[in-house]
Amino acid sequence: MSIDRLGREAHNETSNLSLEMSVEPQDRLNTQRQPPSGPERDLQSVSAFSNAAPPPTEKDSHPVPAKLEAYSDGTQAKTAYPEGGLRAWLVVLGSFSGMVASFGLMNTVGTFQAYLSTHQLAHESPSAVGWILSIYIFLAFGCGLQIGPIFDAKGPRWLVFGGTVCLVVGMIGISESTEYWHFILTFSILGGVGTSLIFTPAIGAIAHFFSRRRGIATGLAATGGSFGGIIFPLTLQSLFPRLGFPWSVRLLALIFLILLIIANLLIRTRLPPKPGGTVWPDFRIFKDVTFTLTTAGVFFIEWGLFVPLSYISSYALANNVSPTFSYQLLAILNAGSVFGRGVPGYIADRLGRFNTMIATVFLCLISVLGIWLNVSGSIPGLCVFGILFGFASGSNISLTPVCVGQLCEPEGRL
Repeated sequence: MSIDRLGREAHNETSNLSLEMSVEPQDRLNTQRQPPSGPERDLQSVSAFSNAAPPPTEKDSHPVPAKLEAYSDGTQAKTAYPEGGLRAWLVVLGSFSGMVASFGLMNTVGTFQAYLSTHQLAHESPSAVGWILSIYIFLAFGCGLQIGPIFDAKGPRWLVFGGTVCLVVGMIGISESTEYWHFILTFSILGGVGTSLIFTPAIGAIAHFFSRRRGIATGLAATGGSFGGIIFPLTLQSLFPRLGFPWSVRLLALIFLILLIIANLLIRTRLPPKPGGTVWPDFRIFKDVTFTLTTAGVFFIEWGLFVPLSYISSYALANNVSPTFSYQLLAILNAGSVFGRGVPGYIADRLGRFNTMIATVFLCLISVLGIWLNVSGSIPGLCVFGILFGFASGSNISLTPVCVGQLCEPEGRL
């Protein structure tokens, strides 16, 4: 009888095996998407073996959701970038809006420097007034060293919100400032930290959606700073004599608030944070010689580029150019920067990002040494310099993160 029972069991197993072999491959694939357990796991193993497929592993039983492209085991997965789509371009729009406010303020520092030197801080030396702007620019870029890892670990939402608070409160504080230390606190510290909190996530979020077209996408977002650099100096020039300094800056704060609400709503990331990510900078990346040299090069580029941006209006005033045109000169420079941020990004995606960056930096050098140092108070010469330098320097904002990102891991570690 035991022989008959063994025969019946063998017959049942053969029937089960035939039933599993008749299952369509798509059905079997759907079955693998949900981790099996108990007898179903044994049944699936028999089916896989019968089709000469390798047995399922622990990693196979817990696949990464395709729509998230997440990190399931602490390692980075290859990522297919959307390279467009409604969600991606809305992120670019949100970044553009944030850049109008944050880098629009940065591109208006020349207007503030010229006005403060002749009004509230007329009793201070030009060097002392320059420290206000220097600290602001240092914090706007330097804070990115810490904000970048926080963005990688936590995402952009709270960073952009914090930047909105700092920037709007800082602008309201500037409108009430009368003493030197007031401007250090409001303009330099609050304005600088707020600019960095907005600018860093705005650029980093774009890298989650674009790789092949990252240059043009980042360039389009970066043109927001140039538009702000055109609008805000002309607005302040018109409002200062009509409303006075306090209400002119308060109106600017209101414009910033509207722009930054849009940025808060639209700036998002696509990839989830990497498990176990830290909010502290990982300095081991400087072991990469190429990355270290690139970082040093960008450091010296920005050191030189912000001299004309900060002092072009004061330079014109010192050479007996009318105050009206001196303020407009900064807007002319930023008008050239609009094309200098978008066009090089388009070219960089086709001819190489570092190649384009080198060419634009060389053009900056020619415009400063060949034009600016030789025009003195010539209005046509200053106009030519403003347009040429604005175009050449625009790539500093649009191409720098693209070039650095090219050297880094692609998923969320920019």
